Amino acid sequence: MIDRIWHGWTTPEDADEYERLLREEILPSFADADNDGYRGARLLRREPDGEEVEFVTILRFDSIESVKAFAGEEYREAHVPTAAREVLERFDDRARHYEVREEREY
Repeated sequence: MIDRIWHGWTTPEDADEYERLLREEILPSFADADNDGYRGARLLRREPDGEEVEFVTILRFDSIESVKAFAGEEYREAHVPTAAREVLERFDDRARHYEVREEREY
């Protein structure tokens, strides 16, 4: 299992709109895509100081091959839709990929 982790930041004024885009458009489009190895997403939001709102998306895939099928051969590059770019102040230009070594519920 591979987690693809990416960060983006908005102003406080644009945070709700960006979250709406993620929840209603961007993340559902990933689920609708023809990629059997995609296993879902987590969305994290943090407002540490009132100046910026940080978002973290964690996409889960069966394998790095599934990531490549989803994102292409340049899979490390961020793929940020135009609508998201309009409300993001800044974002990581690359996603990071981690092998999930253990997962358990307590």
